[in-house]
Amino acid sequence: MLRRPLIAGNWKMHGSTAWTQQYLEELLPRVATDGPEVVVCPPFTALAAAAVIVVGSPVALGAQNCHWEEKGAFTGEVSAAMLAELGVRWVIVGHSERRQYFGETDETAIRRAAAAQEAGLNAILCVGETLAQRQAGETFAVLEAQTRDLGRLGPARLAIAYEPVWAIGTGHTATPAQAQEAHAFLRQRARQHFGAEAASRLRILYGGSVKPDNAAELLVQGDVDGALVGGASLDVAGFSAIIQAATGQPSLAR
Repeated sequence: MLRRPLIAGNWKMHGSTAWTQQYLEELLPRVATDGPEVVVCPPFTALAAAAVIVVGSPVALGAQNCHWEEKGAFTGEVSAAMLAELGVRWVIVGHSERRQYFGETDETAIRRAAAAQEAGLNAILCVGETLAQRQAGETFAVLEAQTRDLGRLGPARLAIAYEPVWAIGTGHTATPAQAQEAHAFLRQRARQHFGAEAASRLRILYGGSVKPDNAAELLVQGDVDGALVGGASLDVAGFSAIIQAATGQPSLAR
């Protein structure tokens, strides 16, 4: 079985509506319908404008977060149902920056992912260890804890993004061997929760300073099924190069 690579661009807090329109107009002609699955995740304020441009194209729209409740007194939050109404198909949950700056926990990340799936969206669940945890030999223990409640989610609408916190925005990247080791562990965790067949179809992405010059060596690893791209996704040429690196390199299911 082959898994279609998934390349998702997380724009974080970047991009006005006008910039988003220009970016997508440049990106769309570069994305082939028979290549990797491509998702762009603009800030909330640009989602509506982006939705109009990507409709009917091979590029799907994603959001950077959602709340676990459908509605209520949650000032500043956005529900998955609201995102679905805009045409959003994917949502990132549990990103390390959400955990570091806004109190996200393993529990709230799972709740957000479950809410996204209930609204018909696909969730990208982010997991990963800090530098101190890696140096202490705790990488697998951290990943195990972060996926403890994975069984509360449906595997068909899920991707997992392994993002070593020490490699996000630092310029440092996990070696291909380090990435493969962590991804293989996460696939084993998926087998424990979902069974072998579903785990073999689950896409596990690498996130952590992915750039055009290191994408190919990461994406060729057997359990690396794509990338969650941060800063490099803000440049059309660079993001296109990462997409191209994934073209024709689907991972062999194990």
